Amino acid sequence: MTSIDIRDLVKEYGTVRALAGLTMSVRPGRVTGFLGPNGAGKSTTLRIVLGLDRATSGTATVGGRPYALRDRPLRHVGALLDATAAHPARTARGHLLALAHSNRIPRERVTAVLEETGLAAVARRRVRTFSLGMRQRLGIAAALLGDPPVLILDEPTNGLDPEGIVWLRDLARRLAGEGRTVLVSSHLMGEVAATADHVIVLGRGRLLADSPMDAFLAEHTPPRVRVRTTEGERLRTALADGGLLAVPDGDGRWTVDGTEAAHVGALAARSGVPILELADERASLEDVYLRLTADDAEFATTTTTTRGARA
Repeated sequence: MTSIDIRDLVKEYGTVRALAGLTMSVRPGRVTGFLGPNGAGKSTTLRIVLGLDRATSGTATVGGRPYALRDRPLRHVGALLDATAAHPARTARGHLLALAHSNRIPRERVTAVLEETGLAAVARRRVRTFSLGMRQRLGIAAALLGDPPVLILDEPTNGLDPEGIVWLRDLARRLAGEGRTVLVSSHLMGEVAATADHVIVLGRGRLLADSPMDAFLAEHTPPRVRVRTTEGERLRTALADGGLLAVPDGDGRWTVDGTEAAHVGALAARSGVPILELADERASLEDVYLRLTADDAEFATTTTTTRGARA
């Protein structure tokens, strides 16, 4: 089993502690979203996993071994950290051929990943002529080149158009479905929610959450039901008899805290109250994330008025 395992990881830059004893594992067969505010330690963690930085203490291994000790590392781990890393004077094909040669990867894989990422038609163009989205696709092609069991993607949707975002989402899911380990670091909560099965959240170098996506949302979201009826007062009475408080929300809609839709529906049916809409209401990943990390954001904005400044 090829997983990413981090144990008691500490990284200090002078007097600044970027990671404070971080322990986490990223397992195969699922897409793991890696979240945290700026300064939380995500990039530092990825750099240590990929041997680009040294830990002050603790360990970071891929498949039980440090990445730096891997022979032909692209066959074991594919990573996208910086879409601008390719030399601008090289062609897309030339960049990938150089990587393939250094890792003893067959040339056929270069053609395969160019086609998979939609770059086959521009393979002989210089990287300097590429848009950000094209460079992002090239970075993803490089990550896929060695057909590795582990993929690490940092902000992979940067510069991609809507078609590219959907393609990347499907790609990540397919790779995880093949039993690979897929770690996606992003600030785009909507994309993480649409793609990830599991979520890991950091704050100031510490682990704040590590759980399946559904469990993470349920744990941090108080249960609430939204219901609509033409018989509001009868609904209120029926739910009150069951120990629940229905709060009017306008246009025949009511909210009921501390319960589930199935229970509300059963109480309404028992009293013959007609129901037009009934649903459990869950907070979005963004809502839950912002609440969880509110005290751990290194750079937080405040809402102020500038009216006086203009006067």
